[in-house]
Amino acid sequence: MLNQLFQTLLPPSEKKFNIHRPDSPTAVAAGIIEIVRSAGIGRKDFIILCIGTDRSTGDALGPLTGSKLQSLVLYPHIYGTLDNPVHATNLAETLLSIQQCFVQPFVIAVDACLGRVDSIGFVALGRGPLKPGAAVNKDLPPVGDAYITGTVNVGGFMEHLVLQSTRLSLVVKMADAIAHGLAVSLKELKVISANERAPGG
Repeated sequence: MLNQLFQTLLPPSEKKFNIHRPDSPTAVAAGIIEIVRSAGIGRKDFIILCIGTDRSTGDALGPLTGSKLQSLVLYPHIYGTLDNPVHATNLAETLLSIQQCFVQPFVIAVDACLGRVDSIGFVALGRGPLKPGAAVNKDLPPVGDAYITGTVNVGGFMEHLVLQSTRLSLVVKMADAIAHGLAVSLKELKVISANERAPGG
């Protein structure tokens, strides 16, 4: 069933999910677990880094996701919320703090993006870093060992204005789907990690 949600003609490391489907959070969770397990890092700390600002509707996907995730699961390593967003101004400082507090953590980065009209409302999930700020021509460092991006609007023209005029209802729906998927996957990965740590695991 989950395979029906995966879009064709994508890079082999990337999968896409339509957040308007009711089973999209389950698909996101399954995708995250698959990526983490394939990377063989079950015993590392997981960092959820949600990038964006609450000052722009479209760019608020990250902090909305972070705040929603905090309400769903008691997980301490969530960076980027509505109260404490991670954005262009403090991204480098946040990355340095993570490096100082954790030993080679596995970072899952969440950010909004712009794309084609037929991609709006889709969440992409894949291995490797994302390049925050690329849509608005900001030169920021690559972030994450895996990424979750949500296409909130069309790109290619007046990106700042497009982000500011993005419909809040779409961004909230995307944040809910991503946060629920992350919550399910974090709980499952905790069980997997505990089993691996157990004697004979």
